[in-house]
Amino acid sequence: MGSMGKKFAVIVGASALALAACSSDSDDSSGGDSGGDSVASQYDLSGVDLAIGSKDFDEQLILGQMMVQAYEAAGANVDDKVNLGGTAVAREALLSGEIDMYMEYNGTGWTVHLGQEDPSFDPEELTSGVRDLDAENGIVWVDRSPFNNTYGFASSPAATEANGGAFDLKSMMEYVRDNPDAVVCMESEFPDRPDGLILTETHAGIELPDAQQNILDTGVIYTETANDNCDFGEIFTTDGRIPALGLTLVEDPGVNILYNISATIREETYDANADAYDAITAAILEPLDNLKMAELNARVSAEGEEPAAVAKDYLVEQGIIAG
Repeated sequence: MGSMGKKFAVIVGASALALAACSSDSDDSSGGDSGGDSVASQYDLSGVDLAIGSKDFDEQLILGQMMVQAYEAAGANVDDKVNLGGTAVAREALLSGEIDMYMEYNGTGWTVHLGQEDPSFDPEELTSGVRDLDAENGIVWVDRSPFNNTYGFASSPAATEANGGAFDLKSMMEYVRDNPDAVVCMESEFPDRPDGLILTETHAGIELPDAQQNILDTGVIYTETANDNCDFGEIFTTDGRIPALGLTLVEDPGVNILYNISATIREETYDANADAYDAITAAILEPLDNLKMAELNARVSAEGEEPAAVAKDYLVEQGIIAG
């Protein structure tokens, strides 16, 4: 896999956009997008009821709103259930039929939902493996993003200065071991996930004591690390707050597994309009490399824009919905 997303361009804050309604502007009888040449306008999902969910952090809110607005523009009756909660909540909602679709990561599918070990470090091979196995659960994995939002760590300004520059995962764990007052801040599920802290501990051969773990909400970790209240913070590598807050990524030699994203859709929902879901999902995901996703994330997490507005701007830019 090599080094995961270590080269982040400085993200220039985008100019503020007017808040956009999540619904289509069309007045036609189908409720669809009247924008002629847009991707959504090529499909008629009038009469189709879709409940669309997401997890509860900025990247997921943006991706969820992209789906909500794209399928509304195609004429579907969308129940917006974006921001459901954590991974387990979103997955259970999909399996139970509370929602019809949400965006999920291939690494999470492989290790958490399907309980597999030894994931591939080839993104297409990993997604294909998840797709094949999850078909038994009636879940279809559609397309795959270029971006890989894997787990990682960022070091605080003070820790980075003390180290004379960036850490790697092993030197980070050695620093924590040798400095009993050092604190690693993490979100609640990370220490117990099979694709979480255990991978770094195994790689370094060092176990992180409970006394040096501080469990915080995801968003708080970034600011607390920037303010030197956490020596290291667990982060997502496409998060726009990393460059915006001057954090330094801890170098990953290939320890954390891949997290490319796909739309996960209930099989009965997918089969009824497969062409539309294939085309609209591909149009959303395929332009999203690490730099583009980090840029969109920064507009929410650093610039304070609403996920719905950022999603609409992207969909218009890509020709998925009419402006």
